Amino acid sequence: MEINLSPQLYTLIPDFKIAVIHYHNIEVGPSPQMLKGRLQLFQEAIFFDLEEKNVADISEINEWRTIFKKTGKDPNRYRHSAEALYRRIKKQHYLQSVNSAIDLNNFFSLQYKIPLGIYDLKSVRDSVTMRIGKEGEEYEGLNGRLNHLKDMIVTADEKGPFGSPYVDSIRTSVSEKTTDALQIIYLCPSMQVADAKELAKSLQKMFLQIHGGTGSLEIVSRV
Repeated sequence: MEINLSPQLYTLIPDFKIAVIHYHNIEVGPSPQMLKGRLQLFQEAIFFDLEEKNVADISEINEWRTIFKKTGKDPNRYRHSAEALYRRIKKQHYLQSVNSAIDLNNFFSLQYKIPLGIYDLKSVRDSVTMRIGKEGEEYEGLNGRLNHLKDMIVTADEKGPFGSPYVDSIRTSVSEKTTDALQIIYLCPSMQVADAKELAKSLQKMFLQIHGGTGSLEIVSRV
């Protein structure tokens, strides 16, 4: 499944790029203790690190705040998912385990300080495009609210938007029934393509070690 980026994205953010990974024949289940332990320890380490640092001062998080500004979203009101995770941890509202795929996605987001999305591929229809949300577009999100998507970067299929670097929709959420998944890594535009490939390869390797199956990845950018 190919994901097309709208020309409007490149107009607003010339170096915009994402990594896209397709997984097939995976097994999603409760997180192994190794992953739960690493996620908990990592959150505790981040908490102590943030005692003397502002979340918005972290370079990767700030770069994505700037992207929100460029598309017309106030980053103080609409915080991208990586920033939201860091702010939770700063308040010691640590993440609880959901399932192996979501836990690992959160771990990667904390590790690389960027938004990530993972979707049940069987719930996604063909003709997928990443673009800017239009007036009146909305979906029920994993945050339990109806989210209005105007001026938000969204990933949409034939049914409409289903994902964003802000919050993803319930419609395409990953569960223990998921066997095929689509993962989107919202890279920092400043990152070089070669470095982006290495990051995505490392992420894909760890995901497959836990879930089995096969994966294929590509970097989508104007270059």
